[in-house]
Amino acid sequence: MWKPSACILCECNCGIEILVGEDGRSFDKIRGDKLHPASAGYTCNKALRLDLHQNGNTGRITRPLRRRPDGTFEEVDWDTAISGIARRLGEVRDAFGGETIFYYGGGGQGNHLGGAYSPAGMAAFGGRYRSSALAQEKTGEFWVNARMTGAMVRADFEHCEVALFIGKNPYQSHGFPRARSVLKDIAKDPARSMVVIDPVRTETAELADFHLQVRPGTDLYLVTALAAVLVQEGLIAADWLAEHADGLDAVTDVLGRVPVADYCAVADVDEALVRSVAARIAEAESVAVFEDLGVQMNRDSTLVSYVEKLVWLLTGNFGKRGAQYVPSSLVPIGRDRGYAGDEGPRSPVAGARIISGLVPCNVIAEEILTDHPARYRAMVVESANPAHSLADSARMREALAALELVVVIDVAMTETARLADYVLPAPTQFEKFEATFFNFDFPRNVFHLRHPVVPAPEGVLPEPEIHARLVEAAGVLTEQDYAPLRAAAAVGRAEFAQAFLPVLADPVKRRFASVLLYRTLGPTLPHDASAAAVLWMAAHECARKNPAGVEKAGYGTGFGAGERLFDAIVHGSHGVEITHDEDDASWRRLPGERINLDVPELLAAVAALRDRPVPHQDPDWPFVLSAGERRAFTANTIMRDPSWRRRDPDGRLRISTTDATRLGVTTGDRVRLTTRRGNAEVPVDVTETMRSGHISLPNGLGLTVRERTGVAPNELTAAEDRDEWAGTPWHKHVPARLEPLGAEQG
Repeated sequence: MWKPSACILCECNCGIEILVGEDGRSFDKIRGDKLHPASAGYTCNKALRLDLHQNGNTGRITRPLRRRPDGTFEEVDWDTAISGIARRLGEVRDAFGGETIFYYGGGGQGNHLGGAYSPAGMAAFGGRYRSSALAQEKTGEFWVNARMTGAMVRADFEHCEVALFIGKNPYQSHGFPRARSVLKDIAKDPARSMVVIDPVRTETAELADFHLQVRPGTDLYLVTALAAVLVQEGLIAADWLAEHADGLDAVTDVLGRVPVADYCAVADVDEALVRSVAARIAEAESVAVFEDLGVQMNRDSTLVSYVEKLVWLLTGNFGKRGAQYVPSSLVPIGRDRGYAGDEGPRSPVAGARIISGLVPCNVIAEEILTDHPARYRAMVVESANPAHSLADSARMREALAALELVVVIDVAMTETARLADYVLPAPTQFEKFEATFFNFDFPRNVFHLRHPVVPAPEGVLPEPEIHARLVEAAGVLTEQDYAPLRAAAAVGRAEFAQAFLPVLADPVKRRFASVLLYRTLGPTLPHDASAAAVLWMAAHECARKNPAGVEKAGYGTGFGAGERLFDAIVHGSHGVEITHDEDDASWRRLPGERINLDVPELLAAVAALRDRPVPHQDPDWPFVLSAGERRAFTANTIMRDPSWRRRDPDGRLRISTTDATRLGVTTGDRVRLTTRRGNAEVPVDVTETMRSGHISLPNGLGLTVRERTGVAPNELTAAEDRDEWAGTPWHKHVPARLEPLGAEQG
């Protein structure tokens, strides 16, 4: 039988259909789901191998595990595990304060629904601080967006005249619906253009009209030069800016004094090419821009994000078809309050800026490995693998070992789970109701509540149930709290809504709203979809905040709109359209419907760039390593079975032809790769796509199932190498050197 679901290997979560075998568990075939309202049958090669996630050699666990005093694990029942964890979390809270209990994770790709219940689980023990993979990637951009637009901004590539990608290879990393098809459409249309800023000649760069092959780590110089050309050559949308934006004079004053030729020389990109790109952007009716990890995990990442936004704002590319937009949301993600200057929350030990509620990943070990009284003492890790995915893995392992308690909620015995005190097994994304909150489409936005495809094995519990049991074990919620809500839910939704209003008005009980919904509304839902109960509140909030978009999507108005939207989500196993916006909806989502161009501290840093020492390569470290690159057969560490990689199973180090000749190596030869943090032996792949001095390792390797396969990139990265504003890591700019070792054996 074919069953609808979605791919879990990138944020797009394209709809797929899975032909389940006669055994009820195997995925015999996978194809794109033509009924999915966003992907419409599209899928890339990676989704077609998802049987190896579900049924491959992954290190799957199906019983709760508790660490013995000798370091080994023993299986325990769920009551023993939950009561033991609750007791030990309570001891940490009572001895050191609940704020010393740290939470990490809450949603691998396509695995966000359980994470919606985690705030309740942590609130039961006073937990306050949290982080996730977003704090390795997007928080700098979140902070800039908050200061400039007050909202998350995305781009309409399907309808743009010019597409600009900065540190982004959507042919492999996607990031918007039907990415490969859209890229090919742009490339073959003579009226449209594609611009790529990337040191690598990626698959996307091969399709581009303009490839600015920037020197690694100098993106800020290049993007500032591009913005400066717009100002200095009078290519800005002056009338549009006068109507919609504030702070233009301050920005043009700084950009007007930029030495464009000098900055292009630093970036090693031809000045004439930069000026041609500026002219093409300025003349276009619409420009769509996407910055991604190539710059967001690199030097000056927050400043690059700021200047990148100046490029499309100075040319008026916001709030119209084919340009930047502010999407609607069902569950808001990546929103920051945009505190001015040094205001806003900070982490307790390192004093790092907390953006969108997330502590920077690169300071987590620093927050633990100290004698500071406010240091983190316990850590709950859910659907994440920080011992592998965060910078400086050795130091992260040391930090985990120093904690009073580590609890891991996951599907497999990950590198982090091996270091835990308790490991709680969850169903895979295909064995439970699941969803992603990366819903950013426009004008039609889509949400997909995925139904189970195969049954979960005996012995595992979904994350909402785990968090509910922890809340109950803490004594925070009892049957007395559930009874009146259950009685109201038995009568009807309108009655339940009235009974639930006091919960929302109570600041204490509101923290446990998700569990209250799960235990009371959840059992009344069709398809045994109790985990979806938290979406009831989200659907009503979406209808309240965006009544026009919800109405145009076909759900009517008032209280009934939220109810009809929620019912559509629960029943819509192929995904549903949740809002349908007009083009000008983006303006209504901005505070005061205005754009702020002048972010003083960031603009001052851009102005000071001309006085900074010109970056140069340290002769002791002649290479720049990108530690983690998406390739045709790499994705994220959700794919633990190494046999899914049909090509390059060992994850070769890519190196330029020029550098390979100088070192005397050819494809397949092994080299010793050394950074300031560690070293590894790896075979090389000699290619014309790399600049001289730039090397790259794929992501998703270095995992241990039965044996370790490939290089774990974060054995080579350093936690102190991070952005000064947001604390995001410099994974794409790791000083390195190479030593030839000879031909690959075997």
